[in-house]
Parts: sequence; structure tokens; C-alpha cells
Amino acid sequence: MTVHISTPAAVDQRCGSSTCQCGPAATNEAPRAVPVPPTARINGIALHGPGQRPDTATLRELAYTELLRQQAVRQGLLTQPDDPAPQVAPELGERERQIIEAMVDQKVLTPRPTADEGQRYYAAHRAQFVVGQALHVRHILFAVTPGVNVQALAVHAERALLELSHKAVHPERFARLAGELSNCPSSAQGGDLGWISPDDCAPELATELFHLKHAQTATGVHPRLFHTRFGFHIIDVLERRAGTQPAYEDVRERIAALLTLQSRARALHQYMSLLVGEAEVEGIALEGADSPLVQ
Repeated sequence: MTVHISTPAAVDQRCGSSTCQCGPAATNEAPRAVPVPPTARINGIALHGPGQRPDTATLRELAYTELLRQQAVRQGLLTQPDDPAPQVAPELGERERQIIEAMVDQKVLTPRPTADEGQRYYAAHRAQFVVGQALHVRHILFAVTPGVNVQALAVHAERALLELSHKAVHPERFARLAGELSNCPSSAQGGDLGWISPDDCAPELATELFHLKHAQTATGVHPRLFHTRFGFHIIDVLERRAGTQPAYEDVRERIAALLTLQSRARALHQYMSLLVGEAEVEGIALEGADSPLVQ
């Protein structure tokens, strides 16, 4: 890169001059072309207009939708648009979506789980069905926000956790640190969240605090950070309400519905993986079904 140094003569010239430091640097290089994002296609049909690039989730949904549309056309359930060779995937109307959903329901068979499968699931996930359990919890949230140095934030949180885990720490220190460090509105109450149930917190927190065996009796400051979609948490369990364990018969239908949903998700994944394997896919990596259209 050429560095231009102002001379006495150049000082009198104003910004915008080719000889002014504030102006654009003179260069013999040709302007660099702005890269055009690649067009994602399914069997030659573009999923978006030229030069556009939807976000990853939207692009994936468009891809799965187009795979299903083309499959419905091959089966004679839908007709091609008036254009015999469409360049861009057509948008589906409600009628077309219903036809595709009916096609998927016919192709993706979901067997109802057996009683043995339900009982095995209940035995392995008993804590998931406890009712009436609650925790009195306080926390310190180190929020992960755009542009934050996550590694430095984690180190900062670990230091605070190490201090609070020390046996000689003053009982009021947690509340004081919550007021100073926490990015949660509860910081005004020393991080106190009150009594919470599994439905009151993020799924990853509910699993750690309620559903795992090691978490069902412990109180006090948790020995490690909790990492959720919101950031890093230092958790202090003050009190516990144990709740009651329902019998298998009381939750049998709930378990059957859950296992049926899981079975359908696996079958959908296999079906969509088959369509992906048979298609010519460009500009996007596809694995299996996670499109709202077929879930």
C-alpha cells in the first residue's frame, strides 16, 4: 500500500484531493470486485434471486420445500408452473402445501410405541415427570451479546465463581457480586429469581437443575458455570421442593405422544435424506428434515 505524506504544498489542498492524506490513496490497482454470493439450487432450480443470499435457516427451509415440491410433481400430485423450465422455485400456496403434507403423511409411517417402550422410557427419565418440584434460585448472568469476547467473558465468570466457591466467602458476597456483575434485571434483588419450576427456565437450565440425578438434592453454589443461549450463569440453589413422582399409568399417554413425535422425526429425517441423496444440490449443505413444512 502506498502511504501519502502531506507536503507543505499539499497542506493547502482540501480533503478529496488525491494528494491529501484524507483523500483516497492513489493506486494503479483495479477496483476489487465484490464477490457475488453463490446461488443455491435444487436440480437446477434456484432457491433465490441472483445476488441474494437468505440466512442459513431460511435457505434450508427453501431447499427442503423445493425438494418436496419437485417430488410431488414427479408423483403427479402437482403440476409444473406455466413456465416449463422455471428458473427460480415458485412460492407455494396453501393448496400446494396441503397436498405436500398429505404426500409426506402417506410416505412417512409412524408406528405407535409399544407398552414396553413406554415403560423403558419412563424408567430412564423418571425425573422428567416429577410434578410440583421447585427451586429457590439466585444467579449471576454474564450475557453473551454481539461483539463480546466470549473467551474473556468466560474467564471473568470463572473468576467470580471461584471466589463464591471459597469456604470463607461472606454470605452476602453473592448478592453484592450479582448487583455489580449480573446482566439480568434480577441483579437489583441480588440475583434472586424466587421459586422456579422446570417450565420457568430455559430447557438447558431445566435439565441441569431438575432432571439430572446429581441435581435432585444439591443446594448451594453450583461448582461450574451453566452455559445457556443467554450466556454464562453462576447458580446458587437456596431451597428445594421435592415434588411427587407420578405412576407410569398416570403419564403413559404423555410418554406415548412423546415417543411418537420422536419416531416421526426420525422417519422424516430418513425420508428427506433420501430426497437429498437423489437430488443435485448446489450451494447449500443438506442432511435431513428440519423444515417447518414437514414437522
